[in-house]
Amino acid sequence: MARILGIGNATLDIIQTVDDYPSENSEVRSTARKLRCGGNTANLLGVLAQLGHACSLAGVLTDDNEGRRVRDELVSHGVDIMPCHICQTGTMPVSVVLLSAATGSRTIVHYRDLPEYPLADFMALDLRDYDWLHFEGRNIAALEAMLERAREHYTDIPCSLEVEKPRAGIERLFGRVDVLLFSRDYARHCGYRQPERLLQAMHADQVSATAFCSLGEDGAIAIDHAGRLYRQPAVAPGKVIDTLGAGDTFNAAIINGCLAGLDTPGMLEQACVLAGRKCTRPGFAGLVR
Repeated sequence: MARILGIGNATLDIIQTVDDYPSENSEVRSTARKLRCGGNTANLLGVLAQLGHACSLAGVLTDDNEGRRVRDELVSHGVDIMPCHICQTGTMPVSVVLLSAATGSRTIVHYRDLPEYPLADFMALDLRDYDWLHFEGRNIAALEAMLERAREHYTDIPCSLEVEKPRAGIERLFGRVDVLLFSRDYARHCGYRQPERLLQAMHADQVSATAFCSLGEDGAIAIDHAGRLYRQPAVAPGKVIDTLGAGDTFNAAIINGCLAGLDTPGMLEQACVLAGRKCTRPGFAGLVR
């Protein structure tokens, strides 16, 4: 068991299941409605907790009914919320999710009016309590200072960085972590129609991190320290019914594989298997057998 700190987002997800994705200016009836805790880092930590790790969230929560609902669900999933910053004003970030029963795809509308996790709160943490630090790629200026502190004073703690969306200056962080977790959307934004070109360009720039990129139904790819490229096909053990959080599940499995000492192909295979299993069930309950 490893002690993992995730610095990132928790949200309240409102999930509406529809038979098919609706067309613009239409009205449809949902067949199911669920409220649950979401957010990239919250999801990732919940999966890692199922995998047997002691997980803590450094995120921003509110002191209202919605915030307490998210807090209670995180705790029920085995995620420690002591490092969180509790805001007395504002509302929880909310993601309204349309989940298509026909394809399992999801469309997300996100609302946020909370500040990002304060740098001062991170600086007050005793990082010796953790064996792994995972950073969600947001609030880049503060994140740069957080990584600088981690690298200067806690050199033996591995760090991972999720790069899901393009954000100004995020490339400055690539050389400061051990594991990079890219999304296909980020690769496309950077102009790479073939995501492996992104990983090869990063390696050519002498970034030493092992880098992964999840490709959804096309599986995943990775590049190791030596510049060797690996590809793993997607694993679909049943009908796809819910892809929400599949990428977070993939990232959690990569971190778990690193902690278990797997080689890069082994980590890719494990991550695609677990992400595929996630897509065949609603939510994350019972994901780890």
